Amino acid sequence: SVFQGGRGGTGHLICCDYVSFSQKTDGDMTNLNLGELDLTTDEFILDEVDIHIQANLEDDLVKEALKTGVDLRQYSKQVESELQRIEQASIKDYIKESQNIALLHNQITACDSILERMEGMLSGFQSDLSSISSEIQTLQQQSVSMNVRLKNRQAVRSHLSQLVDELVVPGAMISTILDSPVTEQEFLEQLHELNNKINFAKELSFRETLACSDIQDIVDRLKLKAVSKIREFILQKIYSFRKPMTNYQIPQNTLLKYRFFYQFLLANERTVAKEIRDEYVDTMSKIYYSYFKSYSGRLLKVQYEEVADKDDLMGVEDTAKKDILYTVCFFSKPSLKSRNTIFTLGQRGTILSPAELEGPILVPHTAQRGDSRYPYETLFRSQHYALLDNGCREYLFLSDFFMVAGNSALDLFNSIMGKTLSMFLKSMSTYVSDCYDSIAVFLCIHIILRFRAITAKRTIPALDKYWEAVLELLWPRFEMILEMNIHSIRNTDPQKLGVLDTRPHYITRRYAEFSSAIVSINQTFPNERTHTLLGQLQVEVENFVLKMAAEFPSRRDQLIFLINNYDMMLSVLMERAADDSKEVEGFQQLLLARTQEFIEEILSPPFGGMIAFVKEAEALMEKGQLDRLKNEEVRITQLVRGFSSTWKQSVESMSQDVMRSFTNFKNGTSIIQGALTQLIQYYHGFHKILNQPTFRSLAVRSELINLHHLMVEVKKHKPNF
Repeated sequence: SVFQGGRGGTGHLICCDYVSFSQKTDGDMTNLNLGELDLTTDEFILDEVDIHIQANLEDDLVKEALKTGVDLRQYSKQVESELQRIEQASIKDYIKESQNIALLHNQITACDSILERMEGMLSGFQSDLSSISSEIQTLQQQSVSMNVRLKNRQAVRSHLSQLVDELVVPGAMISTILDSPVTEQEFLEQLHELNNKINFAKELSFRETLACSDIQDIVDRLKLKAVSKIREFILQKIYSFRKPMTNYQIPQNTLLKYRFFYQFLLANERTVAKEIRDEYVDTMSKIYYSYFKSYSGRLLKVQYEEVADKDDLMGVEDTAKKDILYTVCFFSKPSLKSRNTIFTLGQRGTILSPAELEGPILVPHTAQRGDSRYPYETLFRSQHYALLDNGCREYLFLSDFFMVAGNSALDLFNSIMGKTLSMFLKSMSTYVSDCYDSIAVFLCIHIILRFRAITAKRTIPALDKYWEAVLELLWPRFEMILEMNIHSIRNTDPQKLGVLDTRPHYITRRYAEFSSAIVSINQTFPNERTHTLLGQLQVEVENFVLKMAAEFPSRRDQLIFLINNYDMMLSVLMERAADDSKEVEGFQQLLLARTQEFIEEILSPPFGGMIAFVKEAEALMEKGQLDRLKNEEVRITQLVRGFSSTWKQSVESMSQDVMRSFTNFKNGTSIIQGALTQLIQYYHGFHKILNQPTFRSLAVRSELINLHHLMVEVKKHKPNF
């Protein structure tokens, strides 16, 4: 038996086993048959039994029982009776509580039925929810489908609405196109709408839309009516250009306000658009040709009557006629107010200033009433500025109104202005072939260069080829005239130029005025060919001046002539040319060299003995041979006393002679100052030589003028101009 309660279940189990085993032993010991007991087999391992017994012996209850020496058999019976008693008590308790147990059983049964019904209800709810979920999914699918159909219908509606709007021709459009003047804003707006409907109808016709045929007839009739009214309006404006004294720019501006009219014609009725374009080209071509031909003819009537001819060259001798026409005195201007000088720029260069270049054009009849006359370059500027202004305006109008660009715009422009430009080139070719005024030609070249820059800045390419054609006419002519002047100077015979005079020669003055004019004009747009020709001209003039100087018998007169001419040319050049120009630098070097030589020349007569002694002594000093002059006491005495007694008179006479010899007072003053400075340097050198040991014993040294005193006295003789 097994005891389930109390403490130490394992100990009680052992005790029970042991009691049971003991009882069996007492009763059945005689019947015990061990048989062939094999204690060494694996089926019964004593070691494991020992471990089990040892573990049970560790129990506290077993330990107490063993310790007190209780009889295990008696103890086993006691335990068994206790178990029976407990069992009986337990049965009584169960019987006593049977009603409660039955009631509990009934309650449990009732709960089971309730839970069963609830389970059925929940199963029903679950099935209902499953059906509701499927219904929601169905509704969701139906909603998505309805949404797609709605979007499709809205898209179809928008397209159909737009199609209907584009197809419908409203009554307001019909009445406006038929009855309203083309100049009204409402007509222009309805014309835009009509153009859109025409384009839309064309697009639908390609798709073979049947609805297009319903409006095609109405649209076509409205288009014909609009084309007719636009054609009449534009042609009327073009014909108004032809009226005398009409400012055609006003109707042009009006046409630009209605530039869409031509766009409408070009898109819907090309034959009418071509008719209008051809009519405009023909009309404006005649207008421009007539205007510029008349204007150019009237301009020529206010040109100077006296113009240069083939004999008006730089190296030609100055006869009585040329003296009246060309000679420009050093301090005066030309006497003829109606004639421009050939070699002098004067005020002619102002034509290139921005104010003059882009100033108002000349009005010929006003100039005629005032008896005014102008040089050719002024007329040229006025004529070509009118061309530039009208050409730029016309090109922009054509590009805007007729919607052309690039080569198409240039071709249309040339069809209008080509006849006028050809007339200009022909007239200019005639003038240039007989022109010998090189400054006028050069000014015209630079006018064209500046006008070309203006059109480039405005991004108007219409006149580019014309500018090139004009330059191709003018450059060769200018170079030819310049070469003619070079040859004329090269071939000049000094003996045929009249009486010799040390003052500046009129040929060098011509060169100076001409060269300064060309150099100043050429600074803005430098041209290498021009520089080369000017260099050749300068070489010929320098050779001419040397040939003329060689005609004078004395070297002093030759130097005066050279200095006067070099100084005059340098002064004129520096008025206009840059200080670092090749021409200015060249004549500065020549003037400096000749001036130094002239100073030596004028110092030689009064002070030549002292100067020669100083140069000789300085040369010997460098070689250490000054003792060779120790016997020159008499010579030195004469030099010292001669200088002391005559230097003041000599300086005064020299100053007066210099001022009489040079036309430029400033140059004469500079030469006198240079001569006096050189004289003081020579006298200072004379002092140094006499202070050498070789001459210290000379008694005449005491008669030397104090150098500081000499400088003070010399300053009194310097002219103040």
